[in-house]
Amino acid sequence: MAERLPRLAGKVAIITGAGSSGPGVGNGKATSVLFAREGAKVLLVDAIAERAEETLAIIREAGGEASICQADITSASDCKRMIETAADRYGRLDILDNNVGVFSGNTVLDISEEEWDSTMAINVKGIMLTSRYAIPTMIKTGGGSIINISSSAGLRVQRNQALYSTSKHAVIGLTRAMAADHGRNNIRVNAIAP
Repeated sequence: MAERLPRLAGKVAIITGAGSSGPGVGNGKATSVLFAREGAKVLLVDAIAERAEETLAIIREAGGEASICQADITSASDCKRMIETAADRYGRLDILDNNVGVFSGNTVLDISEEEWDSTMAINVKGIMLTSRYAIPTMIKTGGGSIINISSSAGLRVQRNQALYSTSKHAVIGLTRAMAADHGRNNIRVNAIAP
């Protein structure tokens, strides 16, 4: 019986939020390790590079290929540099996993303007910025896949989560718009709502 080839062999992936802010395995770390296990070369992006070092060690120990890029996904110049780094190191970009997100558990009566702006920038603007630079790079090599991490809070209203729910609803709306706009470029855009 033939051995199964890794499903992502020859692919290059960027995972934002590839480190863990606390103990355990978060979505970004788990996705990074799984993608590398399936043969992808992975650019591990985190605002704090040290957070991605454990992810890098796990991947390398298993024989995978990955590297770290420190970037703030709310900064257009950092997002542009992140995409260029993947293309320069690995020759292409096939997958962008927009995993970064923050939680806010307030009602509109409790949300400060600063918290609103910061959460929307991290949860929504970051996806727009990373995608803005990733899409032209993916088009050059025939297409790709963008995965946006939303939440069940983006599908149904949950109490005391006005800001978080709004941001995750926006992720779903942005995902649908990007899928409609860039499907013709052979770029799939999907959201996952854990």
